[in-house]
Amino acid sequence: MTPGIGDGAARRLLAAFGLPERIFIQPEAALREVVSQAQAEALMQPPTGLQAQIDLTWQWLQAGDDKVSRRVVTLGDPGYPTSLLEMADPPPMLYVLGAPAFDLTQLGHSIAIVGSRNPTPQGATNARSFGRALGEAGLPVVSGLALGVDGAAHMGALDAAGDAPRLATVAVVGTGLDRVYPARHRDLAHRITLQGLIVSELPLGTPPLTQNFPRRNRLIAGLARGTLVVEAALQSGSLITARLTSEQGKEVFAIPGSIHSPQSRGCHALIRQGAKLVESVNDILEELPPLHAPRSAAAASTASGGNGACAASSPEDPLLEALGFEPVSLDALGARTGWSAAQLQARMLELELDGHVSRLPGGLFLRVAST
Repeated sequence: MTPGIGDGAARRLLAAFGLPERIFIQPEAALREVVSQAQAEALMQPPTGLQAQIDLTWQWLQAGDDKVSRRVVTLGDPGYPTSLLEMADPPPMLYVLGAPAFDLTQLGHSIAIVGSRNPTPQGATNARSFGRALGEAGLPVVSGLALGVDGAAHMGALDAAGDAPRLATVAVVGTGLDRVYPARHRDLAHRITLQGLIVSELPLGTPPLTQNFPRRNRLIAGLARGTLVVEAALQSGSLITARLTSEQGKEVFAIPGSIHSPQSRGCHALIRQGAKLVESVNDILEELPPLHAPRSAAAASTASGGNGACAASSPEDPLLEALGFEPVSLDALGARTGWSAAQLQARMLELELDGHVSRLPGGLFLRVAST
């Protein structure tokens, strides 16, 4: 809370003086050998609001129970994730909310799933399907609790866990843990606290500020073994996560999409830069042979495309075959099939109600892979 003291200065001070309480008994001259004069002067007096923040944090910690624990994990804590210690800028402190049996040291096998907050219907389906398939393979899913791909990935991981007492998913958020953002994910956040963890480096009471989300992304990349980008525009926070993953020497995976979809261009750019093109969960698992657990039969089926993330429902259906995997208008479908507009409208409605087709703006239709 001291003005001007960021994570880097905090780590230098800890390295120089040891435990935090020793920092605050140093004379200003000793502090100036480690940080700037302005920072040293700021450290000589308690920051504004310190006691109120301590009280808030203590009350938050005491509100934990047998089902959902509340923890503060510091750099020196045995429970601090080793993968973050390998980063250039690990946060000095993490706030952790979730099932008491789980901790962040269990994340060595995890995969991050990130992508657009406004995915196509197929993108949302893929995110949930890959989250489920990775969960069935025994790998926790790390994401950011955002709308769109993040939320779908968390839900897929929870689908795979069922009622099993294991770490299913971790949400790394860009606010204090005493609030849920976005608010519509309140129920999802509650489910995660029962079968996973929610993590933040930000003090309680921190609102959703734009500048905090790119910093949040580095923790998503840092906690996971690799990152899968499902859909992303060229100017996307997901590409920041992918870059940070690559800089940390970890695997980046990307799902290709339509050449006409702006939501696919970020993934295509990543593939051109060396990310692994992913069509099924097997493409991820084969890059992690020493880590992933034996897969269940269900996971193997999903991974192979038998009933999985990229397998289309009813491939023998002539209308689905004519539809292909890119947005198409009724006029184009009529030209491909020879069907009348009335026939197409009726059949497309059936396919839409069955979940095989999504209706897009502009009178377009998109084939959706089954889950």
